[in-house]
Amino acid sequence: MKKMGIEKQVTELESRLETLSKTLPENKIALIVFSGDLDKVLAAFVIATGSAAMGMDVVMFFTFWGTPILRDKKKRVGGKDFMGKLFSAMSPKGTDRLKLSTMNMGGIGAAMMKSLMKKKNVASLDQMLDLAEELGIRIFICEMSMDLMGFKREEMIDYKNLTFCGVAKFLEEAQDSKIQLFI
Repeated sequence: MKKMGIEKQVTELESRLETLSKTLPENKIALIVFSGDLDKVLAAFVIATGSAAMGMDVVMFFTFWGTPILRDKKKRVGGKDFMGKLFSAMSPKGTDRLKLSTMNMGGIGAAMMKSLMKKKNVASLDQMLDLAEELGIRIFICEMSMDLMGFKREEMIDYKNLTFCGVAKFLEEAQDSKIQLFI
């Protein structure tokens, strides 16, 4: 009699354990890159590449002011309306013209930061982007942000793990992540 009770308890515990294991977060980090400031974007890529190097699955969702960073500086795209042309002209294209969030001082601060990074052998943002691709980091670009700012898919960088999507896709990825960050 006692044996049957124990077997039933073990079966019930196994069932509970299986249910709990389905709700545990994965070894994943999900980052929202909202800012287009050099220091914040650098921080996002340092965290992302460091996480990937530790074996974590990494997802980066670029939205609003983070989207211009992923525009390819060599690509020219036509067919934009007036607002699209205006946003394109006013927004940095790529990683070269990003400003610091504080102490930018008309661009001198960003130049100083880049110079220090080079002296101290810290990877540039372009190098971090290349490393991110090499490490398999997935980048999502918010289509709504692109549409609002007049950016087109054709002007974005060539990146192996790039997906154009909405917030629902990012949330699907983020919901089972151990870590979620907004930068």
